[in-house]
Amino acid sequence: MKKLLYILYIIATIATLTACYQERPAGSEQDAGEPTDSMTATTDSMPTDSLRHYGVGYNFVVRHDSLTLIAQQPEEHVSQLETDSFAIPHDKHLAVMDIHTVPQDSIDSVWVQLISEDGISGWIHESTLLQGVVPTDPISQFIMFFSDSHLLIALGIVTLLIGVYALRTARRRDVPIVHFRDIPSFYPTLLCIIVACSATFYASLQMFGADQWQHFYYHPSLNPFSLPPIIAIFIASVWAMLVIGIATVEDVRHHLRFEDAVIYLAGLCGVCAVLYIIFSISTLYYIGYLLLIAYIWFAIKKYKPFHTNHYLCGACGKRMYHQGKCPHCGAINE
Repeated sequence: MKKLLYILYIIATIATLTACYQERPAGSEQDAGEPTDSMTATTDSMPTDSLRHYGVGYNFVVRHDSLTLIAQQPEEHVSQLETDSFAIPHDKHLAVMDIHTVPQDSIDSVWVQLISEDGISGWIHESTLLQGVVPTDPISQFIMFFSDSHLLIALGIVTLLIGVYALRTARRRDVPIVHFRDIPSFYPTLLCIIVACSATFYASLQMFGADQWQHFYYHPSLNPFSLPPIIAIFIASVWAMLVIGIATVEDVRHHLRFEDAVIYLAGLCGVCAVLYIIFSISTLYYIGYLLLIAYIWFAIKKYKPFHTNHYLCGACGKRMYHQGKCPHCGAINE
């Protein structure tokens, strides 16, 4: 009961903090990400386009090594007249001044005028712009950072290797493992289930709610109550992972010695990494939904014996999760 109240207190605190987040309008730049006062622009020239999730006054940061802008009007460049160009270096802030359509441009008919934090303005194709910048909001930058396929593969391999090493060490040292010789705590199992559900839901967003996800990317919020239902469910699942993750670490720390707890948690991270990879990929082929139902059934079935049955050490009298070496005093119980 005490742990439940503790978790509810954490959830209430997080909800209070996230409720203070105010979503920035597309044309507003009166925020901490505003590069300079000279970047103020009116929204009168912003075209009406339901597919575009940013507008005049929106702030970006250059994420590539540099971004090349054209000093003259787009029509001059399209007509192959002589134009000047200049580069905006990495990490420089930019603000949108105008969005202009040039129908005769065969490459990209949409041009965006930007002004840098140094007061220099120029034009660039919208497609080139969006590939080389990221919104100034830290949530958007976090999404972009973890959308890098190379980074995800690297992190996945490292986490998987750590998890495999931890699982082998756990078997050799007779340390509990999630789903196998588990501890009598539902939090690790629940964390795995939430990770699997979140990965499935995220892949579903990419397939069926791509436009809403794009809008969230440009106007993010950590408050699920201010978001569309489909995005709110995903953000709520992310908060659930954080809260249950904290509860898992706390509960494992009370059930195992420090060395065994580290091995158990490392193995748990490896299992979660495998679950994320499996469900985020399999859902794209619609197999993930059936796998998710099967996995939830498997996880709950595997947890039940560890919750209902346990042993007592003959030397120290403390609870054991299986016969063999006592995790508390080291005595052998057969």
